[in-house]
Amino acid sequence: MHKILAVLAIGGVLAGCTDDPGFTGVSGVREATQSEVGQCKYVMDISGRPGVYGPLLQQGLKYTRNSIMADAQDAGANTVVFDQVTPGAAVYKLHATAYTC
Repeated sequence: MHKILAVLAIGGVLAGCTDDPGFTGVSGVREATQSEVGQCKYVMDISGRPGVYGPLLQQGLKYTRNSIMADAQDAGANTVVFDQVTPGAAVYKLHATAYTC
């Protein structure tokens, strides 16, 4: 348990010292639902896999979501629609569609 807390603490410190959008988030890109992008222009599909599992899965998913949003922004998109995840299901890959709205 102490090792996990140490890893989280070190990760938090490193996150504060980096401009990595996986840690810091992405301004200028919003998350939307499929019904909100009907009038938007498709840019690309993006997917990613969390690099950690087990007790760190939630942090890994957050990092992967932020990284997908950064990739969308780099491609010229300002809106991302993530595929729905079934509550309680194991998540090994995230998929999203990027749009310009």
